[in-house]
Amino acid sequence: MYVIKVKGIAKIPDYVQLRDEKFTLLAYFRVDRPDKSLEKLGLAAKQDYIMELIRELPFGQIQKLEI
Repeated sequence: MYVIKVKGIAKIPDYVQLRDEKFTLLAYFRVDRPDKSLEKLGLAAKQDYIMELIRELPFGQIQKLEI
């Protein structure tokens, strides 16, 4: 799975994309509201780990997420 953090502009908030190995979009959520998206993917138990990685990730970079 891959994580991409995108910087919002003006009234558009920052958001995160989670993509699979084929780069298919699995989840798209605001940085400050990951709960429901991660829960739908079955990743609610790993939310703290994922959000810590997202906080440290610079905008515009793709990071492989090992879960």
